Amino acid sequence: MMPDMSEQPSPSPDTDRRDEPPAKATSDGFVRGLSEAIGGPLGSHAVRPDARRGRFWSAARIILALTCLTLALSWVQKSPCQDGNWQNDVQYTRFCYTDVLALYYAEGLNEGKVPYRDQAVEYPVVTGYFMGALGLPIHAYGEKHPDINQGTWFYDANALVLSALAIATAAIILALRRRRPWDAAIFALSPILFISATVNWDFLAIGLAAIGLYLWSKNKAVWAGVFLGLGAAAKLWPLFILGPLLILAMRSGTVKRWIWAFAGAAVAWAAVNFPVWQLYHDSWLKFFQLNSERPIDWGTFWYVGRYLDGKWNSGGPGDEGPFQWLSNHVPTLNWLTYGLFGLACVAIALLALLAPRRPRLSQLAFLVVAAFLLTSKVWSQQYVLWLLPLIVLARPRWGAIVAWTVAEIGYFTAFYAELMGAGGKQVIPEGTFVLAATLRLVTVAVLCGLVIREIVRPELDVVRQTYRDHDPDGGPLNRPDVAWVASLRSRFGVRSPAPEPPSPAEPIKV
Repeated sequence: MMPDMSEQPSPSPDTDRRDEPPAKATSDGFVRGLSEAIGGPLGSHAVRPDARRGRFWSAARIILALTCLTLALSWVQKSPCQDGNWQNDVQYTRFCYTDVLALYYAEGLNEGKVPYRDQAVEYPVVTGYFMGALGLPIHAYGEKHPDINQGTWFYDANALVLSALAIATAAIILALRRRRPWDAAIFALSPILFISATVNWDFLAIGLAAIGLYLWSKNKAVWAGVFLGLGAAAKLWPLFILGPLLILAMRSGTVKRWIWAFAGAAVAWAAVNFPVWQLYHDSWLKFFQLNSERPIDWGTFWYVGRYLDGKWNSGGPGDEGPFQWLSNHVPTLNWLTYGLFGLACVAIALLALLAPRRPRLSQLAFLVVAAFLLTSKVWSQQYVLWLLPLIVLARPRWGAIVAWTVAEIGYFTAFYAELMGAGGKQVIPEGTFVLAATLRLVTVAVLCGLVIREIVRPELDVVRQTYRDHDPDGGPLNRPDVAWVASLRSRFGVRSPAPEPPSPAEPIKV
């Protein structure tokens, strides 16, 4: 079930002007500054172009068209790698590497191997099912038509479906922000989407999680849980969204709705995992075993620490720094990362309970997923896609997101240069790569700080300004706080704010 992106009727003179989407050039300081190059923001007495009844190019359609354009250009950018002939490091020099094509051969799909039955796939089952659903028919067709390049066909088929999920994600952002449609342009025009959309199968989880958030906003708790559970069966991180939902449900007295969502997620996750768990148990375990055994990965906080260790320690027995020691003792490293992530989640829960006004769901979801990435020992290049729709919903401010994007692109280019160096062709000093990784970590941490600032000072939250005291993602959470929350805040010396008038109901076509 996808939201209808058709244009809403223009408001009548008697309509509350606060229900109209604000012009982006007046609602965002970064865009307001750029608009000076073309004459400045739209005047207060000007007729808005999108207010004309019957106009085809509404904001929503423009955003969806821009998303399609970005994804089409992304496909073109990956074209040098689509034939699988990766000679002379072309996948790095052209920045076109993709796991989708590489794993078609590495996972034996080109030989007709069935995921999990014939090959222990390193991904959760929904991703494995998807790989087999596209890869096996292409292999069978290729056996009858040896003139085709199976790898190219497999990549193109995956790119088509993943792009459709990316477009669906943009549509859901638009549906959740009817009064702020231009926020979705941050997603549609993002260079992060351009370079990473088809590096791996992450849009499976992103698309499913986005549908889950939309269904929650429509008070469909069970179905929201089902899609979050399916997302967690594609990549683990959508499961983390249930944590913020629980804390906000506790604060609003809607824990029963959360229980239904949790039950839906658990049943959906178990239903898709059970066949593989039952029939190919060892293959099912590979994802968990791989993640428990993986050492410190490229570009993580732990990688930066290990590099700094090497400046003062030789790395040999008896002369190891703390990060090098952790790299050599992976089980301890695992427990430390779990512990730090757990502490971060506890801090986010306290923030959610003590904030003067109940935080918005997307704010807490972004903080939890970002905390996981910042503390994790693995941060693959495409994981940045997890944060992109969440930051658009949590804090749609162009300036900070552009700075973060620049840092991500810098890391992306440095990472490929470092991979070439690992192959024996040094391009940049390792210190340059470490600097790029550090800048990426810092900008994500800054985004977290800015989101926390707007939770503590809700008057700075532009989404809350548009929707007043209504969380457009909240669904059943949009009700007064329970009594014990005020008591808890008073115990910690947090003053309760004066109540705000309720936000008017917002019509959304489904």
